[in-house]
Amino acid sequence: MMELNVGVLPVEIVGHEGNVTRVVMTQKKPTFGRTFEHAQVAAVFGLSTDDLDTRYPPQVVSTGTPQLMTLVKSLDVLRRIHADPYALEEFSKRGEFFSAHLFCLGGISPNADTHARHFAPEAGISEDPFTGSASGGMGAYIVRHGILPGLRFHIEQGHLCGRPGEGDVEVVGPREDIATVKVGGPAITVMRGELIL
Repeated sequence: MMELNVGVLPVEIVGHEGNVTRVVMTQKKPTFGRTFEHAQVAAVFGLSTDDLDTRYPPQVVSTGTPQLMTLVKSLDVLRRIHADPYALEEFSKRGEFFSAHLFCLGGISPNADTHARHFAPEAGISEDPFTGSASGGMGAYIVRHGILPGLRFHIEQGHLCGRPGEGDVEVVGPREDIATVKVGGPAITVMRGELIL
């Protein structure tokens, strides 16, 4: 279990020969909030409406943290993003979401279903290399809108800011009533320590 501001979430830790090899977090039941005009979102990120997939609305999705999900047309569009942190911070306050997650279908590796970039200027994060909470919301958004078939997706994030990461998302439940989302990936130990209280 992991205790966060949004509550206590189940975490599965998989190991091999005493080493942790994979960590999977089960997130809260997703909620689907406000939608926005494509032009509103595009302007904040230095894009045009033509760069966004206008079949699907930019929408706030939360599996504990409200985040704006926006599908763009290609990896090239993600490369061209030039986020205005002040405009995004103001937009997020008005739109009542914490951060913005822009993604495309496909990715750099041939087995990637999506590639994403994540921005949270209000939290002092110009770009997050890998965002587990937003990955869960993205998976729920994909299933709710029928963007990809199936309930499991291999995801990428961070490559475009020099810190590549990959993981997997599993959406649990029917499209109309998703129960939860699981986000996980490989893990390595980078630090050990002991805290004495």
